[in-house]
Amino acid sequence: MKLDSGISAVITGGASGLGAATARRLAAEGVKVALFDLNAEKGEALAAELGGVFCEVNVTDEASVDAGFVKSRAAVGQERILINCAGTGNAIKTASRNRDSGEISHFPLDKFDLIIQINLVGTFRCIAKSAAGMMSLDPLPGGERGAIVNTASVAAEDGQIGQAAYSASKGGVVGMTLPIARDLSREGIRVNTILPGIFDTPLLAGAPEPVRQALGAQVPFPPRLGDPAEYAALAHLMVTNGYMNGEDVRLDGSIRMAPR
Repeated sequence: MKLDSGISAVITGGASGLGAATARRLAAEGVKVALFDLNAEKGEALAAELGGVFCEVNVTDEASVDAGFVKSRAAVGQERILINCAGTGNAIKTASRNRDSGEISHFPLDKFDLIIQINLVGTFRCIAKSAAGMMSLDPLPGGERGAIVNTASVAAEDGQIGQAAYSASKGGVVGMTLPIARDLSREGIRVNTILPGIFDTPLLAGAPEPVRQALGAQVPFPPRLGDPAEYAALAHLMVTNGYMNGEDVRLDGSIRMAPR
């Protein structure tokens, strides 16, 4: 897909981190961007900077997602690009014993379900609704109508202690990439997924510098945290390379996560 001012993109989780970096990368080539996020302050500021539109969207709520697409399409047109970056995580063992009291507890199922709803169901909800919109467009030269990029995690393949919910949600994103790509192939819509490793996102911004350095040192090469611009570069490639479809690609400096 050739990027220019005739192309629109929706980026979920677009107000900061990986989503914001990708929005900047696409906007730099003239793409009109719509940012879906819950952080209105950051989202409005970035949308103003990029000449795009901010839509306050909760990906776990169908009405909120529908309203987001209505607003974004009214402002920048029907998107040909969807970048799914909205997500979160937690760290709770499946079952555990309190070392002091001996009390045994298990992972609260509502907290497990929340991660699944945000990371997996929320991603699929946005894919399904965006793809339906893309199908209304005339194909570009070569037959392409759109491109979708999802965000999983290396935890999909080597989750750590306490990451059962997070790994399940991201593993689900990986697992559905190929079947969705196959579902949409006749309509000229490509679907790919990035599995980031340890990136310098707002999640780590507040961590003490020694902690950040220690995390970066775990990466074989380069021994540092990933730069969101590097994620954006891969997302850009997945959008513009018309032969890349149905792929799940790790972006992690060759790290393989230890149990803890």
